[in-house]
Amino acid sequence: MLAKAKYRVDKILAWLLIVLMAASVLNVLWQVFTRFILKSPSSYTEELARYLLIWVGLLGASYAAGQKMHLAIDIILEKLKSKTKKNVELCIQIIIFLFALFVMVFGGFRLVVITLHLNQISAALQIKLGYVYLVLPISGLLMMFYAGIFFIEKVRGITERSVEHQTGIIKGV
Repeated sequence: MLAKAKYRVDKILAWLLIVLMAASVLNVLWQVFTRFILKSPSSYTEELARYLLIWVGLLGASYAAGQKMHLAIDIILEKLKSKTKKNVELCIQIIIFLFALFVMVFGGFRLVVITLHLNQISAALQIKLGYVYLVLPISGLLMMFYAGIFFIEKVRGITERSVEHQTGIIKGV
């Protein structure tokens, strides 16, 4: 069940990132074309490129976290014993979850609400900046989702191994 949900979120997020990157490439190509070929630069392309980069960066970070491709220092974990290593990995997932919750979701949601309330509008595109910042809580929720799944998988793995170990001891007697 969890693997299926993760697979679906992975696929949706991957396709969303592909679409956003394609839009970014087309936008920058249009910017270069209008600036150097038409000699009349487009007024919105630079701002749109900036906002697309924000969305791709934060959603890409969520995707990387979901694929366990994020920056990690493994040297300490490699030296730990099996049970201690698993406990440290569980703590890491809790820290990731809490960071995403408090900084990205709560903080990001607060930023969105404040900018929407202040009615801040982008200069060229004339869109509310709250919509640009909406990627913060979305990305935080995705990171929380992935951290929760990895935590549950790790706990289930520990529980399954301990049950196997206990039954092995009982069978061996």
